[in-house]
Amino acid sequence: MIAKSPVPGRVKTRLTPPCTPEQAARLAEAALADTLATLDRVPAGRRLLVLDGEAGRWLPPGWQVVPQRGGGLDERLAAAFAHAAGTAPQAPALLVGMDTPQVAAALLAEPLSPVRRQGVDAWYGPAEDGGFWALGLARPTGELARRLLLGLPMSTPRTGQALLDRLVAEQLTVHQLPVVTDVDTIRDARLVAAEAPHSRFAACLRSIEPATEVTR
Repeated sequence: MIAKSPVPGRVKTRLTPPCTPEQAARLAEAALADTLATLDRVPAGRRLLVLDGEAGRWLPPGWQVVPQRGGGLDERLAAAFAHAAGTAPQAPALLVGMDTPQVAAALLAEPLSPVRRQGVDAWYGPAEDGGFWALGLARPTGELARRLLLGLPMSTPRTGQALLDRLVAEQLTVHQLPVVTDVDTIRDARLVAAEAPHSRFAACLRSIEPATEVTR
């Protein structure tokens, strides 16, 4: 998992306004905690949190924390895969962000199970806004990660398609995961909370929603 520490003014800045930086950070922390809890329920040989910042009380036991390295997001994602490959050569690796607290464990556990992953080289999770929320590689290497990610245009409506094009160009057999909304704006936050009404994220949004009323 790749994430930022939920520090006001550094995370979820597109939620402000209508949220204050403190409220946006609270939502980010709730999303982070939900996603970590979900990934805890997905069978895995190891769990890595590639973190920009310091870990807090939201971090559950059993996670190895490593700092993000590189400059742009493309470099940091590539470095995360390179670290995972170096930690456990030949083991598959799945990278998930902190912006999809509504994702259920079964959504990942089933396609990544030993039976279902036979013959699959990569897993690709497209986001509703044109980005991507998950990327998995059956046989990750630092070199492959760099070819797939370096120079990839980030935060555009075609980011996900550009990544998929690169996966296809590498002649990888790709399993496409469901399209998911990631949280960038207050509208996204409301949609995600409605999909997961019992999540920490939804409870956090309900607690601050009266102060963030805007036209829906």
